[in-house]
Amino acid sequence: MTKLFLIILFSLALNLSFGQSITRIDGTKITTKQLQHKIEDLMKKANVSGVGITVFNDNQPLYSNAFGKSDVQNNIPFQSTSTVCTASFSKMLFAYSVMQLVDEKILDLDKPIVEYLPQPLYEYEIKDWIGGYQDLKDDVRYEKITARMCLTHNTGLPNWRWMENDKKLKIKFDPGTRYSYSGEGIHLLQFVIEQVIGKDYETIAQERVFRPLNMLHTSFVWQPYFEANYCYAHDADGKPYEVAKWPKANAAGSMNTTLEDFTLFYSALINGRGLTKKSFNEMTQLQVRIKSKRQFGPLSKIDGNDNDNITLGYGLGVGVMTTPAGKAFFKEGHNDGMGLYSICYTDKKTAVVIMTNNDNGESVFKELLEYSIGDIYTPWQWENYIPYDDKK
Repeated sequence: MTKLFLIILFSLALNLSFGQSITRIDGTKITTKQLQHKIEDLMKKANVSGVGITVFNDNQPLYSNAFGKSDVQNNIPFQSTSTVCTASFSKMLFAYSVMQLVDEKILDLDKPIVEYLPQPLYEYEIKDWIGGYQDLKDDVRYEKITARMCLTHNTGLPNWRWMENDKKLKIKFDPGTRYSYSGEGIHLLQFVIEQVIGKDYETIAQERVFRPLNMLHTSFVWQPYFEANYCYAHDADGKPYEVAKWPKANAAGSMNTTLEDFTLFYSALINGRGLTKKSFNEMTQLQVRIKSKRQFGPLSKIDGNDNDNITLGYGLGVGVMTTPAGKAFFKEGHNDGMGLYSICYTDKKTAVVIMTNNDNGESVFKELLEYSIGDIYTPWQWENYIPYDDKK
């Protein structure tokens, strides 16, 4: 049976599920038709341009569909085959590929990553858009950073150096001592892995993830064919943002994919395919606790007990929590005009992937998560997913 035929069967199965029931994590059920009506109602109330969603029961995709517009100005519909910039969803796929390297003993999570390099980190001439590591030359703490710290956002590095007042890269706290979301940490690990493997990360991702999972419309670098069916990011008024056309892979945020392709990846991930059971468990279990009151902004530096009831923390490339419905892992993605969220309740084998394409999208996450799979535990305040009816 050819891969193309399998994809056709997969798509038909999802379309035929329109009248089926979705079992939520509390045991209640809704029909896929009810979910569709709910999404359409939320989009209207919150003025959301487009929504893509896949719901999983028994760790299998039960319902997948896209609504609204991928291009508001030209009235082009958002489809499951529309190309979407997935922002930090990229980090989850990167972590998956890193754990494959761990399984193959190419990488040790707890070995300082500079020990994989034949010369000091600060001596490398890196001419990409992010830059090199000369700023760290006089701070020996970078020598302590491990792959585990990079994947758990414990490196002490900022999210991005260009967000700093002086635009310089610096270690803001001792590595391994505090959760602080860092694209720089992911990019650092990407650089080291590229040196170890001897290939750029786009090639690594294609060989290890995209082609094996038949994700034929996914890439970390801009592809010309994306133009024909691109899902634009929009502001709250439906005006499109400029498209970022990445010439080189950024494992922290440059992946473009489709809802169809990402559903293939997420199906593999939540079933642990492509990883040993040990690596899947390590990726999706608590590595570090998170005590900050918010993930970003001034409150990210202030600790509290707001999320102690769900034991909020981080695994390897994904957030984790323990709830009355069991354990779960989640990952979000955010750019101007793009809001994405995914969560899998591993004990219930129930999951959802949500993609939205304007600045209002995240305002429906709380209500959509509750309605679609009964998820009342996602820390929406910590994520700053302020509901649309609270913004009035």
